[in-house]
Amino acid sequence: ITRSDPLPSTGKRHPIFARVFARAGPAMDAQGALEHRRALLAGLAGRVLEVGAGSGLNFAHYPPAVTELLAVEPEPYLRALAETAAQQATIPIRVVDGTADALPGPDAGLDAAVASLVLCSVPDQARALAELRRVLRPSGELRFFEHIQADTPGLARAQRLADVIWPIF
Repeated sequence: ITRSDPLPSTGKRHPIFARVFARAGPAMDAQGALEHRRALLAGLAGRVLEVGAGSGLNFAHYPPAVTELLAVEPEPYLRALAETAAQQATIPIRVVDGTADALPGPDAGLDAAVASLVLCSVPDQARALAELRRVLRPSGELRFFEHIQADTPGLARAQRLADVIWPIF
């Protein structure tokens, strides 16, 4: 999976966020996120792109019918963890530097795209979704797993506070 114009390194470094996110993933899986990951990836086939691959937690759950996975991750620490996870996966995975608003991939060249717990951290969601649409073939699938605002007032306030301070990390 290639793109006609080469992408420069994103230079995105968020070391505190990366370490917190890498540690939080397994804890979230233990609290139920694992079942959501499995459902998200079930039945995928062909050439797939995962945007914001993080540490590669999804890699072990892609079905064997996925013939190629292009995993895009801009943060160097997380990308290194994803590269390690890719080496242990049962499907071919290529981990690359990139962002959701400038995806590496040909127009209409992918069978599916996956966004898992990433859209909340994308500065321009409309542009990211347009890029996902660009790389998907006309009958391709976009699958996403995202969190929503809490329905309890206290937790909802905590989420709004996190929205203000999270970009610092």
